[in-house]
Amino acid sequence: MNTLKNWLMVLFVAVCSGAYAQQPDLDVPYVPTKQETVEEMLKLAGVKPGDVVYDLGCGDGRIVITAAQKFGATGVGVDLNPQRIKEANANAKAAGVTDKVRFVEGNLFDFDFSKANVVTMYLLPSVNLKLRPKLQKELKPGSRIVSHDFDMGDWPAEKTIEVGSDTIYLWTIGN
Repeated sequence: MNTLKNWLMVLFVAVCSGAYAQQPDLDVPYVPTKQETVEEMLKLAGVKPGDVVYDLGCGDGRIVITAAQKFGATGVGVDLNPQRIKEANANAKAAGVTDKVRFVEGNLFDFDFSKANVVTMYLLPSVNLKLRPKLQKELKPGSRIVSHDFDMGDWPAEKTIEVGSDTIYLWTIGN
């Protein structure tokens, strides 16, 4: 099933690449995570008040907004697409959490993750693998990484759960 999802995602990227002609070069298409999956990702990571959640490829901001609203965390969303950042800021304002979250237009490979203790992502397998050494280097021991649908290659997840047709993976730095 995951192999089929991976191929469908690759096909989606290929078909939609022309639609992004006016946007920066995007490694990953924007596919929103279902709200039920967002909440299960945050639960699996054990998000609680005081946690700092970074969402890589944050799209419309729903993960860090939910982390602030329902789990008492603060958060930072990072995305290359200025339209998604604009949307995320509008959603944070509508949700009343602008004091707890912020959104940054930027490249994940140039971004500093060291202040996060939870990182969430819904990226492609190739991007996860490229980010893995950076995350392992910059995150403090005990920090959690949660990925929607895609693993980290030969770094085994310590826990994997299914939410409908979605798979969620969890790793802890230092484990």
